[in-house]
Amino acid sequence: MAVAGHAAEAVLDLSFGWNKSAINVPSAPVVSGAEQVLRITRVSGLISEIELVRADGTNVQLTGQYGFFDAIDPDRHEIPLHSVPAGDYVGLNLRVGVAPEANHADPSLWPAGHALNPLTNGLHWGWTGGYVFLAIEGHYGNTPDASLDGGFSFHLATDDLQLPVRFTKPFSILGDSRITLLFDVADLIGTLKLDPAAETTTTHSREGDTLAPRLAAAVGPAFWFGAATVETLHPPANSTLGMGRSSFTEAATPLPFTVPAGWPQPALPHDNAPTAAGVALGELLFHDPRLSGDATQSCADCHRQSRALADDTAFSLGIHGTPGIRNAMPLFNLAWSPDFAWDGSQPRIRDQAIAALTNPIEMHGDPATVVATLDPDTALRQSFAAAFGDDTITIERIGLALEQFLLTEISADSRFDQALRGETTLTAQEQRGFELFNAEFDPRREQFGADCFHCHGGGLFTDFGQKNSGLDLVSADAGRALVTHADTDAGKFKTPSLRNIALTAPYMHDGRFDTLEEVITHYTSGVQRAPQLDPNLAKHPGHGVPLNGEDKAALVAFLRTLTDPKYAFKDSL
Repeated sequence: MAVAGHAAEAVLDLSFGWNKSAINVPSAPVVSGAEQVLRITRVSGLISEIELVRADGTNVQLTGQYGFFDAIDPDRHEIPLHSVPAGDYVGLNLRVGVAPEANHADPSLWPAGHALNPLTNGLHWGWTGGYVFLAIEGHYGNTPDASLDGGFSFHLATDDLQLPVRFTKPFSILGDSRITLLFDVADLIGTLKLDPAAETTTTHSREGDTLAPRLAAAVGPAFWFGAATVETLHPPANSTLGMGRSSFTEAATPLPFTVPAGWPQPALPHDNAPTAAGVALGELLFHDPRLSGDATQSCADCHRQSRALADDTAFSLGIHGTPGIRNAMPLFNLAWSPDFAWDGSQPRIRDQAIAALTNPIEMHGDPATVVATLDPDTALRQSFAAAFGDDTITIERIGLALEQFLLTEISADSRFDQALRGETTLTAQEQRGFELFNAEFDPRREQFGADCFHCHGGGLFTDFGQKNSGLDLVSADAGRALVTHADTDAGKFKTPSLRNIALTAPYMHDGRFDTLEEVITHYTSGVQRAPQLDPNLAKHPGHGVPLNGEDKAALVAFLRTLTDPKYAFKDSL
């Protein structure tokens, strides 16, 4: 008999499989009971209301504890549980999703790393409010040897949709423990035949939708109890990062970081909190051509203020006149981004800054030479001393200063933001564009929107995900696959923010489109059905979401309201 009462730390470990004999094989296809071949690209959701049931019928409620899981990310299976009484139990209950009071709370209240922070889970529906409780997306084909050119997107949500999971299973908690639950996606999908004509390829749990309740009823039975084991636990990989100071910044006072109303709390680097002196130094360095190999090109030459810190050419020219291989990305709101570069290859802003500084076809700066060039500048050394406590110049400190400056480049004051605050109003055309932006295209359910919100919803206008947007059947640039070496990531690139989109032409990773009208034409009639095409595009038949000319113009009009006036003026140093 276990001794009850001792508070333990535990982990709820969700193991996923596409059938019961293939647990934790994210890349494996599923053959459903309907004889279709499926490739799952996303299974993610929220957990709450965790209860442990004692033999006497009483429950231990882990009040206020939430979890986020992602079956595709191996670091997102574990949900930490705190203050769990040791003892013997006969059952376990939980809820997939959250109760109404949490579902409709201000998402900006949750700290960085918290399960309900939208940056952690990517499951918040932005301005329309509420969370997706469980998201399952992927591709399908109708025969085992068919190409998987169909897409499906199941988003189970709303307060009325209950997703309880209940087990009757004896187990014990003895000190630090791991409770393993197994989840079979094939069980959930069951014999469902994916067919657009039958309205079985997409659901957003709207009123009158018959598919959402059918899938919701299968969620509980798709889980089963694995085991409860005693072990030494390690902090989960997605633990919260705080905002602190490194040894480099002890001489400076952290600068207050203001999060715009309604935006999620970002995970600021714990070892490089922005300070007034550090930000000022970073801005100086951003405009200093001495960071380049021949002291002729600064960061600002390819990231211009009037272009929202982007460029006006498809491929910026490096110091030797050689064009780059990708379009220069804008550099605002980076504090909220989990990674950097079009392929997400750089984990921190400082890493991306140094990568550009040393890239042979960009700035081609040699770290030792750059430091030697800057070192005689007495005024600059004084700026380093103010920021870092002494006047030593190093390439690492250059990266840290640039990071501090770019963390404070926040864009949140467009006409759209002003309209949200009640300071102005959108025109009827702009409002129509906003409505199109936030509505999916599903004629069978009388939805005729532009379906932009899946990737660009919320105040940041990006989900920061890596997506294949159907630019080519075979991408000349492998994109994310160059980082992961996975064929399923070929042609995937980071979702750019649509803020200041009117200033950041040309568009896409290769700058192939010169105008917003061309971009919208791509999504309405030019989508190529590559095997890696994002499921939220692949779920639409043909080559896009058809919009008439009036709706296209309304969408462009709305996108132009996203321009922040702080960038809409001529360049200045």
